[in-house]
Amino acid sequence: MEIFFGAFMSEWEQRRAALLHDLSLGPKRRSSAEDKMKRRLKAMAELGGGGGAGPGGGGGSRPKMQRASARPIFAVETRAAAVSRPIEARLAAVAQGSQPAVVKMASYGGGARVGAMLNYVSRGGELAVENENGERISSREDLARLRGDWNHLFQNRAESRDIGSFTVEIATAAVSSDEAMHELVRNSLTSAFGDRRYAYAVTRQADGALTVQGAVVLRSGQGERLTGDDRAAGIIQARYDASAAAQGAARFSFQGYGNGVEYGAGKLRSLVERHDGDVRDDRGQIVGDEKLAGDLVQKEWRGDLHSRKGRDVMHLIMSARAGTNVEAFENAARDFLAEQFAGHRYVFAMHDPANDPKEEGEGGKRPHVHAHAIITMRSESGDRIETTPQVFREWRATMAQMARAQGIAMEMTDRREFASPPAFTRNQVRPVSSEGRTEHVGTSEAAQGRYDAKRGGRRSLAKAERSREYAIKATQSWQKIALASGDRRVVAYAEQQRDHLTASLSAGQAEASVNVVHADFGSKFRANLVTLQKVVLEGQEMRESTRAEFEAYEKTVETALFRLERSVGPDERDDFDEVASVARDHVNGRRELMELHEMKGQAQAEQGTATERDERRDGANDRWDAAVAKHGEAVVEAANDVLVDIETSREGLDRIEAGELSNDPRVFRADIERGLARAAELAVQGNTYVREVAEKDPELKRAIEAAEQTQERPAEEQGKTPANVDAVTEQQRDPRPEEAERRPDEPAEQAHELASTVDATNRLQDKLNRDKEAAQRGGETTRTDPAQQHIPRLEELEREELERRERDRDDRDR
Repeated sequence: MEIFFGAFMSEWEQRRAALLHDLSLGPKRRSSAEDKMKRRLKAMAELGGGGGAGPGGGGGSRPKMQRASARPIFAVETRAAAVSRPIEARLAAVAQGSQPAVVKMASYGGGARVGAMLNYVSRGGELAVENENGERISSREDLARLRGDWNHLFQNRAESRDIGSFTVEIATAAVSSDEAMHELVRNSLTSAFGDRRYAYAVTRQADGALTVQGAVVLRSGQGERLTGDDRAAGIIQARYDASAAAQGAARFSFQGYGNGVEYGAGKLRSLVERHDGDVRDDRGQIVGDEKLAGDLVQKEWRGDLHSRKGRDVMHLIMSARAGTNVEAFENAARDFLAEQFAGHRYVFAMHDPANDPKEEGEGGKRPHVHAHAIITMRSESGDRIETTPQVFREWRATMAQMARAQGIAMEMTDRREFASPPAFTRNQVRPVSSEGRTEHVGTSEAAQGRYDAKRGGRRSLAKAERSREYAIKATQSWQKIALASGDRRVVAYAEQQRDHLTASLSAGQAEASVNVVHADFGSKFRANLVTLQKVVLEGQEMRESTRAEFEAYEKTVETALFRLERSVGPDERDDFDEVASVARDHVNGRRELMELHEMKGQAQAEQGTATERDERRDGANDRWDAAVAKHGEAVVEAANDVLVDIETSREGLDRIEAGELSNDPRVFRADIERGLARAAELAVQGNTYVREVAEKDPELKRAIEAAEQTQERPAEEQGKTPANVDAVTEQQRDPRPEEAERRPDEPAEQAHELASTVDATNRLQDKLNRDKEAAQRGGETTRTDPAQQHIPRLEELEREELERRERDRDDRDR
């Protein structure tokens, strides 16, 4: 069947129709169609997609076809050749003066942050950016439209709200000392926040009242996450008011919330600065300076945040040494992006110190030339970018290849080839000066040590066995270069690097021989890493998992990451960040498969529901016609009204027992008893259809036998006992005081519960009677179709269940 997508008015209808069409083709046809589409997209990306402007186009755009025609110049060096370029050739080029290729990840961002990232790259619209088609975009309006053009590639997952800023106004009597004041404040905050971590500062007012300002981790130890807004303030206010600590009037409010360690550290440092170091945490420890504030968030609060950010785009930076030809490097960056990210949407801009509109004191006009790129994580064909150490190595190799093609001497390097210390991350330092080369300070003692080692050029070697083996190979390569080269400068440089590596290997060997336990058994980090690997790979066996199974799997992965992070040493932070990135990307991939499976199931259910409904209706109508032919229409109609009510109540009772409904089961039980009594009365009066149904319904059969025995009793005995459930109900409508006297030992709570049950039963019965009268006034629609008589009551039960689930979900979100 051919699908005409133009018949659908909106994009989501077209995409839904395409999905249903693919599902109808079966797995074989669907996979071949996907492969064909991927090949077409890749070919279009390589050929330029026809999106570039011509040579005479405005805005100085560079046509895509022009780049494609230039590709044969360096086609001799394929990507595979660049990655497998011999280590001796690379190191010899570095010894002769080639610069290392620098391609680093600055950050990830969700769809909501695309505008801010584009604004940074374009310097607020003052610099033109170039997209994947070679088109140059210089106006702010065109930049703003990019967000909408890329939106179909985003998951648009909201960032988690991790830390909230709060204020508490406490009207209290004078306290005897500062310690008593802080004790009062901590008791008040703990009664409202529970086991959440927080830090605060107190300001005394002239009238004796206290104003408390601070920051709190929004996620509790049990997993409840506050939203950091007025709604959350109402929740914690109610908890405080209900606590024993609510001795004085205290009013809680939130002023904002944010995501991640950086936000929390910034808020806490600002609090310390405003209150001259008079800040304390939930354990009474003094947070006296900005360093302690950063340590508190990064070392103690980090594990409680369970922070998550959307990864719809990534911010990539490519840089070269100062003095590098700007135009050649721009061409190299353009070719690198086109080669490495074909099929993805992206823009990039050059930050040349000569043309950078941002002043040096504000972080602009950096002495080295560099390019910023914002790239969608998902391509048009649905592939996501991987960010593993091997992928970063390939990116650097490709960047070096493109730079050499433009006449720039550049090579891919590995820090293990030079015994260089590991790089520091943005979370480990904060800038303090932007004059010339940006200067930083560490946010912790370990981070400061890492920063000093990197900036001071201190030699360091990874302790992993695989890294040691690679370093030995690099040492041998430096030795070969020193022996083979006739250039004294190259020989001196090679010997220097050889000696650095030899000394680092010797120091590492000596440390391993002293620390026997570490050498023999490995670190806790490695053990937790193995555990994480097993947990992540369990997702491969899930195949088509349900949402509940996936959420349990995702929670297990996050727990394993949390345990792994707690065992990370200073030298293993980079390794952890890379492992965590890969693990979360893997989980995101499993989420997409789960969502696709849900869409597939929904589509199949929609296709089958209509057929099943028609079959059920036809079967019910056939049984109705047979019953009418055997017993007469009037007899069957009278019996069917009662039997439908009984079956509806039984279905409700079954759903309560299965946990699908939270209603009182006694209400449905009373409905069933009342219906059985009415059906038994019809049977006694001669309704043959009820007796036929009773042959297959033991409960109805017992009710008929009981009714027949009651009819055979003398009239005076019948007056002593209610003849049917309606009579019992009438007695329950007006509970007599003497009944309470006959049961003096029954608790008041049970009597109240019984009265509530009776009221609920009466209301339900009145509603059913009104529904029946409305149906009779509406004509014979439902009478001619008995299967339809179940629908109003079932729809009501489904609405009640949906409302209950929404309330439960809101409670969990709070």
